[in-house]
Amino acid sequence: MLRHQSVTAFVLIISLLCLLYTSAIRTVPESPITDYIEAPEYRNGYQCSGRVMIHVSMTLDFNYLRGSVAAVHSILKHTSCPENGLISGSVREALEDPLNYARNYLGDILDPSVTRVIYLDSDVIVVDDVIKLWSVSLTSLTGSTAVGAPVYCHVNFTSYFTNRFWDDPGLSRVFEGKRPCYFNTGVMVMDLVRWRREGFRTRIEKWMKIQKTERIYELGSLPPFLLVFGGDVAEIDHRWNQHGLGGNNRVHSCRLLHPGAVSLLHWSGKGKPWARLDVGDPCPVDELWAPYDLYRHSRQQMR
Repeated sequence: MLRHQSVTAFVLIISLLCLLYTSAIRTVPESPITDYIEAPEYRNGYQCSGRVMIHVSMTLDFNYLRGSVAAVHSILKHTSCPENGLISGSVREALEDPLNYARNYLGDILDPSVTRVIYLDSDVIVVDDVIKLWSVSLTSLTGSTAVGAPVYCHVNFTSYFTNRFWDDPGLSRVFEGKRPCYFNTGVMVMDLVRWRREGFRTRIEKWMKIQKTERIYELGSLPPFLLVFGGDVAEIDHRWNQHGLGGNNRVHSCRLLHPGAVSLLHWSGKGKPWARLDVGDPCPVDELWAPYDLYRHSRQQMR
């Protein structure tokens, strides 16, 4: 189920970026290390304590490895304690798209000693100190919730589910007594102690099984999370997920940054910055991603 033979490749790639602790790194796809240049070495500031570990997890495949390397680079560049970042990469082969579904299994894949993790998609860059996000999560994740994320209550929540779902009281009552709001699963802080104890992976899988026969939603991996956590998400400031920068899922389009402070940029949507830059048709926001790109060939093209 897990590709343990690929661990070495990821450890070496990460070590090019910074000296990291690697005990929780489990599995990643193979990739030629020589495709990437070495980043500057980032060291802890004087205020850092070696006892505080910040766990960051990314589920990835070969096609997104370039984005993942850029994301890790951005985290280490902007954090005050880069040597306290424990980056875990994981892939679950049995899933049809590990980028979308492997996050469901982090409680099983990661070592039980990992009690809290920041989950990030591979198409993000962090432009603020990730310690701030970690600190916010410590105070936000309380009560019954196991997930913290920016939430967006102005989005039409009902559109994510079919009429079949809303017409069946036995299904739609899952939201009774709640105020469910949309949240993007590409940036989450997860309380893995509560996740494991409350069996949230099993709850998500239950809705996925219903989907196979009932067709209760249209869009892939997000609706099961909405069904389980909708109305019970610890709210994190929107600055930590400036999402939608990849544009429309069906046609090429560019989007501008939303007003307000930004700590994390997220190219969710069809367009990925590395792909648009390579073909010479970038969006303006893609230029914000380019400085974190460590792919050797792209650097040579820029000269």
